[in-house]
Amino acid sequence: QVVLDVAESHGVEQLGLMNNQVWQEDPKRLVFTLARYKFVAKMLAGQADVVEIGCGDGFGSRIVKQEVGALLITDFDPLFIADFEARGHPAWPIAARVHDMLEAPLERRFDALYSLDVLEHIAPADEPRFLAHVTQSLKPQGVAIIGMPSLESQAHASPASAAGHVNCQSGQTLRRTLRAHFHTVFMFSMNDEVIHTGFMPMAHYLLAVCVGPKHGEGP
Repeated sequence: QVVLDVAESHGVEQLGLMNNQVWQEDPKRLVFTLARYKFVAKMLAGQADVVEIGCGDGFGSRIVKQEVGALLITDFDPLFIADFEARGHPAWPIAARVHDMLEAPLERRFDALYSLDVLEHIAPADEPRFLAHVTQSLKPQGVAIIGMPSLESQAHASPASAAGHVNCQSGQTLRRTLRAHFHTVFMFSMNDEVIHTGFMPMAHYLLAVCVGPKHGEGP
């Protein structure tokens, strides 16, 4: 009866556009994606004002909202923001807006920021500008979590996936890249839904927890 009551009062929800494709084509990938959002949620627990860069359809955002105060999710594509807003629910107050981090930093600074499966799509020539705008969107003691498929994983990527991955990096390279923009970088490896501190060249996915944006100080 409880489940029927919730269905009647809250409705039966839909997957977002991106995760609908995942569920149709490779359902286990949804577990991997949501595990990344859980990691973000636990790392950022208690943060008052958080923003996501490159949210896609925003399906995983509720996991983060469980642990933080205000949450804003952003994407450069209006289609995804419209899709998220169409599925929104007042019980989960999550703001969403269109923003292209390559064009400019956000209009105000946040306590924490996360960006999953975005940096690998940013051309290497544009990477410094993207990360500079990330740091300019954070408060002086802000925290950022950056996640991307590892360079080593690309040997197993599908042709469609690999075509869009123009900037995958190894663990040590990603650490070095992010150290140019943050004072401290903690690296984690991920295989399937398991996040660990194991040997990075064997990681399928990389997660970097970055603390203390340099705000244009340089490497």
